[in-house]
Amino acid sequence: MIKEIPVNFAPGEAVDFAAYEAKFKALSDQKRLQIMYELTQKGSVCVCDLAEIVAMSQSKLSYHLKILLDAGLITRETKGTWSYYELNQAEVNRLLSPELCCVFRKAEERPNDCCS
Repeated sequence: MIKEIPVNFAPGEAVDFAAYEAKFKALSDQKRLQIMYELTQKGSVCVCDLAEIVAMSQSKLSYHLKILLDAGLITRETKGTWSYYELNQAEVNRLLSPELCCVFRKAEERPNDCCS
């Protein structure tokens, strides 16, 4: 399996295809897309509230959150005993086309030509 291939962007620079593979695998699940969408709409959300929002047990939710975290698509902040999750907007913007990126932006944050 090819992990890195040199590209012409900068001398000696390589693309980490394994990292992209993990990111796109994380995006290839409907439940994970739903989680990302809800985080977009609600901002920072406690895992206990997120389980209710997406109608999923905490154990199943934790499985999906770990995949999204490992791919760098969401971030986690621990406050006391609870974990709060938030969409990593910079990473989503970097990965997705402008049209798809608009799905994970609040309506008031979308550029005028977004999703037209």
